[in-house]
Amino acid sequence: MKIKILLLLCALSILLGCSDNRPEKLKSNIQHAQYLLTNLGQALDDHNVLNATLLQEYAKILSVDKPNLTPLLMQLSRDATKEGPLYDGLEKRLQTLKVRPQVLGNIDAQISESKNLIDAANPSLFNDALSDPVNVIADMSGGKLARVNSINAAQSLAANNATDNGAGSQLVGNPGYGSWQTNSSGTSFWQWYGMYAMFSALSPHRIQYGNWASHRDYSYYNDVGRNHYTSPSKMKSQDNLATKTKKQFGQRGGFKSPYAKNKTGASRMSTASQKAQKSASFARKSSFFSSRSTGSFRNSRSTNSRGIHRGK
Repeated sequence: MKIKILLLLCALSILLGCSDNRPEKLKSNIQHAQYLLTNLGQALDDHNVLNATLLQEYAKILSVDKPNLTPLLMQLSRDATKEGPLYDGLEKRLQTLKVRPQVLGNIDAQISESKNLIDAANPSLFNDALSDPVNVIADMSGGKLARVNSINAAQSLAANNATDNGAGSQLVGNPGYGSWQTNSSGTSFWQWYGMYAMFSALSPHRIQYGNWASHRDYSYYNDVGRNHYTSPSKMKSQDNLATKTKKQFGQRGGFKSPYAKNKTGASRMSTASQKAQKSASFARKSSFFSSRSTGSFRNSRSTNSRGIHRGK
């Protein structure tokens, strides 16, 4: 009898030790993400995010030189605030995680999303993500304003054998600024949202997905931040489009996933971005070798960045 009781106690101990603590982990992560996102919003309000301040200053400077671009520049400068697509996207994802977590999948998927939001709300990571709109304005200045965290446009295009898609190219593929649309012939092309549609007039050609995917240039979003600054549903749409396009090319070959190859272009990133890039790059390689599916990130080089104004 004593042996049976002992065995029952051992079994109960094992069951208690194996209890599922994932719901508590998720709850804790959501609270942590909310705390960090609130602090990030306050930092933006207080102008304590360097590239956010730089983005607004760049927009003001170029508006004086090119007043016809003022509506577009003011729209881009919104990313320096809580109303911009970068911060607003994080808020909406956190709200989904709190109110409708089931749409994200099982609890492991929900925990993964909560971890991504925690990382994305890191001010250093967010600051690096703002380098894309900053550099868009820098490129439109014709050399008056310097890029940040990135080598110059000519070097980047040459290093990556990339197609020059004109002003705003760093934002192509980023669902905060537009989306891929497919016409009746099955060709997918980039469609800008709202005021960003002004980029269409500044581009030398319509940006088609197949060419962009195989010959795109470096950008922070596509090469480092996609996993952290994309909702799971948008990420799935991006991966589905890559798979669909690869099938369309079929035996002809020539199509390369936009996320399959490392791109050169970064000149300086925070420790947070470097860590995120390395972990995601490892995940991408592991996924490729295990299932030949496409990953999300690439490595990039590191040099020094320059100040606001660039000498000619």
